[in-house]
Amino acid sequence: MSLFASLLMLLLLGLSQAQQHKENGEEVAEGDQDTVDITTAILTTNNGTDEILLEGDMLVPKTRNALKCWSQSCLWKKASNGLVKVPYAISAQFSSSERQKIEKAMRSFHGSTCIRFVPRHYEYDYISVESKGGCFSDLGRQGGGQVLSINRQGCLYHAVIQHEINHALGFQHEQTRSDRDSYVRINWENIDPQMAFNFYKQDTNNLNTPYDYSSVMHYEKTAFSINGKDTITPIPKSNVRIGQRHGMSNWDIMRINLLYGC
Repeated sequence: MSLFASLLMLLLLGLSQAQQHKENGEEVAEGDQDTVDITTAILTTNNGTDEILLEGDMLVPKTRNALKCWSQSCLWKKASNGLVKVPYAISAQFSSSERQKIEKAMRSFHGSTCIRFVPRHYEYDYISVESKGGCFSDLGRQGGGQVLSINRQGCLYHAVIQHEINHALGFQHEQTRSDRDSYVRINWENIDPQMAFNFYKQDTNNLNTPYDYSSVMHYEKTAFSINGKDTITPIPKSNVRIGQRHGMSNWDIMRINLLYGC
């Protein structure tokens, strides 16, 4: 059996049958989940930011093309024991309860992937979690300290934090992946022309995985709408739900494991 098939079988057996989300041994019932759609939270909070952001919440890279962040240089390094340690520091801006929520989202990666978020001691490369003017992140490992902004007023939702962490791990938005035209229609007439760049297809590494409408990295149907009408329409079935609030999908988890060779 191939590595991919083995991973898929384990994932489906361990995750897809569950009606509740499990995070590092903690069960969270559906009714306890955040009620705000992650796209709404991210784009609303980022509306007044001074940062120049790609696709709404990715920082414009200072040293390389953000559209090609799939080489090993963009990934966090794997240790000899097979674990990928990502050092982090959380700003003193956050209260104790806010810090716990951020760390809980980080721990949700531990039970199903080889990613391990560890408090920074002396490491050169690390994520600096700060409350800046929105919810945003760099794409992949940049080198040195890189900001992952979780605004205290609008970004402290479990799925939003997971979404930004996934950017920091190297993942782009689902609706801009290279094969998206087979799965969604972009309604350009409903998008502000100045915002159209947020919907340009990217040259992504899809890891031989299917398009995932339920991905935590997928924006909802009216993202960046200028008139309230849908900017993203699933095809061929337009009533398929996209955009969500619960957290990583099974395929999100699978892709982390494939990209990092977990």
